[in-house]
Amino acid sequence: MTQYLIEREMAGAGNMSREALRDASRRSNEVLAEMGPGITWVQSYVAGDKIYCIYDASNEQLIREHAEKAGFPADRITPITAVIDPGTAEG
Repeated sequence: MTQYLIEREMAGAGNMSREALRDASRRSNEVLAEMGPGITWVQSYVAGDKIYCIYDASNEQLIREHAEKAGFPADRITPITAVIDPGTAEG
């Protein structure tokens, strides 16, 4: 599976209430359960007017299908080719 970074432009995302974020998470989980094992949501980051999501998926089309079914934008989908952190400097 490939890991993808999805950029979702959503006006006011950074001001969403806990309840709104919970509802969005529930909707995402419902759609993922319907879609099966070819796609997994790893984590999301809310920043300003965007939500950045990390997904594992068999292909980019599954990311697009999930976004459409869940009612979320998927403005940019980028395959992740490497992950680095402070420990990368050590090795």
